[in-house]
Amino acid sequence: MTYPAAPWPLQGQLWLSLFRVPRAVDAARPSGLYGVAFVSYEPDSPLTYSELLVARPVGRRVRITDIWVDSPDSRDGGRELWAIPKDLCDFRLEAAHTGPVSRTEWSAVRERRPIAEARFTDVSRAAVRVPFRAEAHQPPLEPGGAEGRATMRGTAKVLPCRAHWHFPADGTLGWLAGTRRLGSFRMSDFRMLFG
Repeated sequence: MTYPAAPWPLQGQLWLSLFRVPRAVDAARPSGLYGVAFVSYEPDSPLTYSELLVARPVGRRVRITDIWVDSPDSRDGGRELWAIPKDLCDFRLEAAHTGPVSRTEWSAVRERRPIAEARFTDVSRAAVRVPFRAEAHQPPLEPGGAEGRATMRGTAKVLPCRAHWHFPADGTLGWLAGTRRLGSFRMSDFRMLFG
């Protein structure tokens, strides 16, 4: 086992937008509300890596439908500990700060094919730290496998942000191309216990 035992004490940055998907994609991706996020897990986390995820609410919990990381240890731990369907891809992250304003650009590419690109502008580093809590409930990754459950709880500096996303229509997340974005926010300097 090369990944840390649960729970994972994580810290870093998150940029998330909510999208309304008007029609079902497949059985695992019905119509409805979806959150799409880029995440940077930073030093003092047990693993440091980048992440792109898509999740939807199921009752009072969330279910991660699509997720990529650039850490084999994170992939293996996510799959084995919590049935999170992590896969690998490559990321590019560029960030700049001017006073309280942060500008960030992300891209995720798998086997030289773009998955998603996004640009964000925010002032979240100036926000007041607030608590958050959520639960993930994952179906088994394989027939006869175990379900996964994880609790996320912590604090972060949270404010709305400006966002622009691009999902190539012929890419893995092409089903999000052209969907309506409802809003976006940044969680700056989050500290979270996951698991």
